[in-house]
Amino acid sequence: MRKIFLAACLLVLVLQVKVSAQDIQFSQFYAAPLYLNPAFAGSTEYTRVGLNYRNQWPAIDANFTTTSIYADHYLEDYNSGIGAILTYDKSGIGGLRSFTVGLQYAYELTLSEKFIFRPGIQVAYYNRSVNFNDLLFGDQIDSNTGAINPTTGEQFDGGLKKGFVDLTFGGILYSGRAWLGATVDHLTEPNQSIDGGNDPLPRKLSIHGGYKFLFKSGVMGNGLYARPRERSLSPTFQYKSQGQFDQMDLGMYATFEPIIIGLWYRGLPFKKFEEFNNNESIVFLLGFTKKAKDDVLNIGYSYDFTISELGPGSGGAHEFSISYAWSTRDPRKPPKHVMQIPCPDF
Repeated sequence: MRKIFLAACLLVLVLQVKVSAQDIQFSQFYAAPLYLNPAFAGSTEYTRVGLNYRNQWPAIDANFTTTSIYADHYLEDYNSGIGAILTYDKSGIGGLRSFTVGLQYAYELTLSEKFIFRPGIQVAYYNRSVNFNDLLFGDQIDSNTGAINPTTGEQFDGGLKKGFVDLTFGGILYSGRAWLGATVDHLTEPNQSIDGGNDPLPRKLSIHGGYKFLFKSGVMGNGLYARPRERSLSPTFQYKSQGQFDQMDLGMYATFEPIIIGLWYRGLPFKKFEEFNNNESIVFLLGFTKKAKDDVLNIGYSYDFTISELGPGSGGAHEFSISYAWSTRDPRKPPKHVMQIPCPDF
């Protein structure tokens, strides 16, 4: 009981950190586990690699594209997980780019027969830059024809860039059916200014959780190769707050293995940002999972239908995820039973 109390206290500390600018976001946040929370490092008990790609507002010039690659591994002898993540983001036509490399460690603490707590930490290096060659200035536009001249009379010393180290802490408390996690990014609020000024990167808080309702399973394969197929419903949520912005993802995953269907809402309808309603999108997901004895393949596609003032003419957002996990443990060694986090893979 004392361990459960200590774990809850750690989560409360995470939730109470003052946050105040928005980081990149993934609609398939559970398909980007190491980006969501470093406590997910090694959580599958396998070795895992994955990729996430997001193209937001592709129909307009002010679009955002993000690519993230990650890998993690479970250290069975040490009840630990290690991970690494690379993320590249390009914002609109302004040439603003961000590259991040992070290293993660998580520890698996058994609190009781029903509860496990995984604290995790990430140390990351950020590099942000602006490429002036991607900018368009007034003297490049012919006022008569609208033609674009490739050169400009504007003078620059060169591109601007900034590198800094950042720290993230997270934790997940879970049982066989339910989970609750929290993450605080940018704990040290590093200076992100690329022009020599002082622009602290605001802390970001994420609270995520859900519950899995299991139903009578189906059957895959025949004879000795037969195994159960999961049938479940998982209501989930994620609350995010950073700077002046906060947002809620609220939805449901339906698993009819090998197919996963997801539907959720993003926004806070009862809270406005300045004069705008905080309604962003309705997200639709279609996923495929293939599970075998020693490996798991997950592929997901989601589309964000924009319901904000920006409208569907923005093109919404397309997101693709893929991950593959496989066992690297010694088959001669008796398996160690560890309860896995029951959250969706998408």
